[in-house]
Amino acid sequence: MAPRILLARHGQTEWSLSGKHTGRTDIPLLEEGRRGAKVLGERLHRAPFDGLSGVEVRTSPLARARETCELAGFGERATTWDTLMEWDYGAYEGMTPAEIQAVRPGWFIWRDGVPEGETLEQVTARADEVVAWARAEDRDVLVFAHGHILRSIGARWLGLPLDFAARIRLNPTSLSVLGWAYGEPAIEAWNDCGHLTP
Repeated sequence: MAPRILLARHGQTEWSLSGKHTGRTDIPLLEEGRRGAKVLGERLHRAPFDGLSGVEVRTSPLARARETCELAGFGERATTWDTLMEWDYGAYEGMTPAEIQAVRPGWFIWRDGVPEGETLEQVTARADEVVAWARAEDRDVLVFAHGHILRSIGARWLGLPLDFAARIRLNPTSLSVLGWAYGEPAIEAWNDCGHLTP
């Protein structure tokens, strides 16, 4: 079978809860985020995933992703990878969309990018690097990372421009699976949070 990539978004943080753009600021998980990470791990350790034995695991080096990976039970198997870091939001770091709209009406990150941060082309290149790595493996891979970079990977897996990522939202501690259908890249599951409901 062709390799798939499993995407795990980190758990809830104070900034993700309030809607602030959290790029390179190293925000810790809230207790809710830690609980969600443990529940995600429980899901990945029972059928049909069964602990993903033999699967290569990589995580963003940022604390919220690393802690999610560790609490999910994959810390000892994971390699940190800077390519999985969140978008560098530059001057918009720590701002909510409403705050950004107040100073730049009509702003749309997937079209306009951010000042003093990463360009759309740089984010695309990082997402493409993750896709190329996953497809070169002879087994499934699991990554722990952040909302915008994971959405970017989703768009690029499908061969679509980065702005498609605007149409595929991701919640904290969600699980998504990118795979294949009829020989073409496909989304098998997206933004699945079923493990979070009692």
